[in-house]
Amino acid sequence: MKQAASFAYRVAVAAAIAGLVAIAQYWLWEHFNRGAEFIGTNQSIKGFAYNGFQRDQSPLKGTYPTRAELAADLDLLARNSDALRTYGVNDMPELLTVAGERDMLVTAGAWLDRDADKNDKEITALIAKTRGMRHVERLMVGNESILRGDLTPDQLIVYLDRVRKAQRKPVSTAEPWHVWLKYPELVKHVDYITVHLLPYHEGVPVEAAVNYAFQRYDELAKTFPKKKIVIGEIGWPSKGPVIGAAVPSLDNEARFIREFLANPRTPRLDYFLMEAIDQPWKVEVEGWAGAYWGMYNADREQKFALEGLVERDPHWAKKASNAAVFALLPMFLIAFFLTDWSIFGRIFLAGLIQACVSTLIIGLNVPLDYYLTQRDLIGLAMLIAATGLTAAVLLSHGFEFGEMLFKKKWQRRFMPMRPHLEEDQPFVSIHLACYSEPPEMVIATIDSLAAMNYKNFEVLVLDNNTKEEELWKPLEKRCAELGPRFRFFHLENWPGFKAGALNYGLKVTDPRAEVIGVVDADYVVDPEWLSSLIPHFDKPDVAVVQAPQAHRDWETQPFRRMCNWEFDGFFRIGMHHRNERNALIQHGTMTLVRRLALEEVGGWSEWCICEDTELGLRLIERGYDTRYVDHILGRGLTPSDFASIKTQRFRWAFGAMQILKAHLPQMLGKSNLNLAQRYHFLTGWFAWLGDALQLVFAFGSLFWTLGILLLPKSFGLPVVALALPILGFMAFKAALGPILYRRTMDCPWKDILGASILSVGLAHAIARGVFTGIVKKKGVFVRTPKGWRAQGALAFFGPIREEIGMLVALLLGAVALILMRGANSIETQLWVGILCLQCIPYLAAIACQVAAYMPDKAQHDGTPHAVPA
Repeated sequence: MKQAASFAYRVAVAAAIAGLVAIAQYWLWEHFNRGAEFIGTNQSIKGFAYNGFQRDQSPLKGTYPTRAELAADLDLLARNSDALRTYGVNDMPELLTVAGERDMLVTAGAWLDRDADKNDKEITALIAKTRGMRHVERLMVGNESILRGDLTPDQLIVYLDRVRKAQRKPVSTAEPWHVWLKYPELVKHVDYITVHLLPYHEGVPVEAAVNYAFQRYDELAKTFPKKKIVIGEIGWPSKGPVIGAAVPSLDNEARFIREFLANPRTPRLDYFLMEAIDQPWKVEVEGWAGAYWGMYNADREQKFALEGLVERDPHWAKKASNAAVFALLPMFLIAFFLTDWSIFGRIFLAGLIQACVSTLIIGLNVPLDYYLTQRDLIGLAMLIAATGLTAAVLLSHGFEFGEMLFKKKWQRRFMPMRPHLEEDQPFVSIHLACYSEPPEMVIATIDSLAAMNYKNFEVLVLDNNTKEEELWKPLEKRCAELGPRFRFFHLENWPGFKAGALNYGLKVTDPRAEVIGVVDADYVVDPEWLSSLIPHFDKPDVAVVQAPQAHRDWETQPFRRMCNWEFDGFFRIGMHHRNERNALIQHGTMTLVRRLALEEVGGWSEWCICEDTELGLRLIERGYDTRYVDHILGRGLTPSDFASIKTQRFRWAFGAMQILKAHLPQMLGKSNLNLAQRYHFLTGWFAWLGDALQLVFAFGSLFWTLGILLLPKSFGLPVVALALPILGFMAFKAALGPILYRRTMDCPWKDILGASILSVGLAHAIARGVFTGIVKKKGVFVRTPKGWRAQGALAFFGPIREEIGMLVALLLGAVALILMRGANSIETQLWVGILCLQCIPYLAAIACQVAAYMPDKAQHDGTPHAVPA
């Protein structure tokens, strides 16, 4: 009974959390899509500018509407108006007839461009087709032909005179107001003036747009008082780039048209609303605003009513509902299973899930909200995939973040144990592999091993392919001085990198050894290392006991401080997170491995340059337990400079991809790994995959920026709906690390900042390692130097030349975009913001290199300080 009540309580709490978050996100959708109230009107519309192309049709592709489609369109438009203005004759030869069957008045147009033969056919067809058509009240010869530069005024006048001579109907051509003022000679060759009044194109804010249009109309009327004026196009787009203070949106389109129709002057004017129905094909020739001028969308649905509230997104309720439905189950599951988290922590993670799902719903609905070309669809698919990966990275970070901050109690928290009596101590073989290391550094490690409070051990110093005798001979000498438990092996031309040397060590290990210990050549170990950790092996299923990496001699130099705290973050945060579910990342120093387990899985893998992590995964796949004891029992040296740590992270990222490729069948298929372990080993490298994704975004952003600058009609700026979540994700991810550091580690804000800068500054090197590891099968083990720095006048720039190149390219793109588009557009501001945010890793890399060249404070103060050789 008690269990049933507890289960019911957990279900009720989980359902409440999931429901609360879903309702909150629905309210946010409603809040940001709250309808706007503008002046209403019951005025009928004088006329529509009409193009009959359906959603997937285009004159550029040679696909045209059928008679039935034209008839359906005119039946729809006849509900609001009885007049049309058309643009061409030969592309839709039945349009004029279909309009006549419905008694619609038509101002018939002939399309003129640079093709003289085509123009001649259009003029001939216009004259022939409209002769005898009583419902065709006016003719229009050309549309913005001068504005586009297709025809000169003199060329256009020839066509106008030809039509006027052949027809009795009034003839004109259509141009914006300023073209008529610039070329007043045109007025002598038309029977009426057809003017386009589109304040959006002139950057006029919507609240002033109607009055501005009337001002331009009056200016034209005052200049040509004896000519009748017909407004050939007047309107506002529902989507597109911001131009000056002109913001395209559905509510602004509704506002402009309502205010224009409600104006007392409007009933006395001849006008055609621009336009009847959205024309997606115009994106190719006019940019992405050209497709959205219709009062009806391309699916022939009215975009807004002429009275009442106007919703910014008519489909918001459906999107919000879908987002809630898709997120509900995962939110319920995490709230149900994470009972060892606080209520607030479960709400936090559920909210993060909901935010990610909502963002993906926005992306998936873009094809419904926008008319996309095939190129746009490919770009959108890539962007949605990248957004999905970004969401996965964010959720994995959020889970780690939440567990560290909101978990009530760790279930697997291991501590140093009471030492065995000397007669009960298992025999331990410690393997120290080194290659071309400073001998005094390695001797310090050997001496620390000799000073351990443990009786039954041996030390094998495995010198792996060091060529210079002056580097390995002192080690051999020191081992001889320390006695028979210290054995030295110099391996010439030995294959397999570090793993090869360690496998050799296994062959020559004392047969009594039950545990193999591995320590790096720069580590000074604590005397209690073995005595406090070996008792964990009393449990027969324990295969690995891991102590954290820690560092010494870092306090007085800025870059070494950054390295110390950046490393420390993983061991204070990530290792606890993984240890909780026996999904440890084994690392190759301060680690102890059960010998039988090591031999059972075949020793160290020489194909992988991260042999330590790969071994840990193989042992877990065999069902062994691995333990992390967060107690510092040895300290090594930080990498000597930024180039060194970049080399290290490149190797780690490369090795991680090797491991991921090799073990993917076990992670996804049949194996001893449980669900939690699969999760950790699949998502454990998401942070690095996120760095790789950042590099893809950077190159993609540069490519798209170049397209915007060179081919502005083909490459539009990203839609706000997608750009804002990406910015939000980037900002949220950037905030997680410092918050975790502050809550879990005892270090001041300046060190948190330094560790964060180093972590971000390594992103480029990690990204290169990830991509190289995905493409290549084999890598080369490059050790991490611990004691020297590159020399020469240009040595400073060498390690960061790629980062400097990317930074310059991104900044140039941002500056060029501002110069070309101006800084007032929200789309420009967002895109420039994205470009600038992507500069952060490259700025951080430069800052790391500067820190690496800063002097040691102890030396600067005149106090001697032992810098590792």
